[in-house]
Amino acid sequence: MYSVEWPKRGLPHAHILLWMFDKVRPDHVDSIISAEIPDPETDHELHSVVTTNMIHGPCGTHNPGPPCMQNGTAVSVSRVSGIDGYPLYRRRSPDDNGRSIIMKVKGKDVVVDNRWIVPYCPLLSKTFSNHCNFEYCNSIKSIKYVCKYVNKGSDMAVFGIADPNANDEVMKFQLGRYVSCNEAIWRLFSFTIHERQPTVVHLAVHLENGQRVYFTEANAAQRSGPPPATTLTNFFSTCESDPFARTLLYSEMPRYCTWNAASKKLQRRKKGDAVAGFADVYSTDSLGRIYTVHPRQDECFHLRLLLVNVRGHPSIPCVLSMVYCAQLFGKLSNA
Repeated sequence: MYSVEWPKRGLPHAHILLWMFDKVRPDHVDSIISAEIPDPETDHELHSVVTTNMIHGPCGTHNPGPPCMQNGTAVSVSRVSGIDGYPLYRRRSPDDNGRSIIMKVKGKDVVVDNRWIVPYCPLLSKTFSNHCNFEYCNSIKSIKYVCKYVNKGSDMAVFGIADPNANDEVMKFQLGRYVSCNEAIWRLFSFTIHERQPTVVHLAVHLENGQRVYFTEANAAQRSGPPPATTLTNFFSTCESDPFARTLLYSEMPRYCTWNAASKKLQRRKKGDAVAGFADVYSTDSLGRIYTVHPRQDECFHLRLLLVNVRGHPSIPCVLSMVYCAQLFGKLSNA
């Protein structure tokens, strides 16, 4: 997932969120992410990129002007603690063989060590030769923060005196929306601003005639009839007529089929990677996610368990037997 935005003072920059298929173990972090000044003799190119683009500040008493200064105190933008969901990156001090450089700040020579280095990936820094902050998220808090930041709205500023009863949100947005020249050009050329990959398809889970139905005054009479088809009911009907569908889990269907909202049917994909042994079957990297069901909803919860573990069409007797066993186990536990 990525989102491109434009600061008022510069070129566009992107916030990118990656979910890794293979987990990054704690002992692998230092080999992927660094927060130290590299050795100029071993890798002069990386040393030049880091010292030019990956130094925060330096700020403090010798440079009180940066935005990170609040009430005379420096607030580091780099993650140096594990409390907020980021690991504690290795930052060796000069006394512990850590490197340092001399920088000009406000006409004065300032010693900069690893405390001021923004975490980076050596491979990406050498590839793009620019500022590229690279972090490893190991907490749900950090993932929530990144998702919120990726999906945040554009900058705006508005002020004025108006009637408190007049609350035109559209007018306020148009008056306060800030569009820089860089963003205007980006939009005129129809460049991509936001994208999520791969596609995630929500899959319904419910009991018989338990579909979610939305009523309005206009469609109340129509909705009182047979309930509409869902991805679950169409999955059952597809398994009855399609031998290949009977080899799949419910959550795997979006890889090979698309959901047509108009016809309420799962349709075979016409593009993608051909599946060996099956004619006209193509697969993609789309993901299927089944809605969560609380364990207190016995029948629906155990139906979801079957859909997650059993390939093809789970039989109703099997569902009922699992519900009976669960209820019996609950009675025995209470006893």
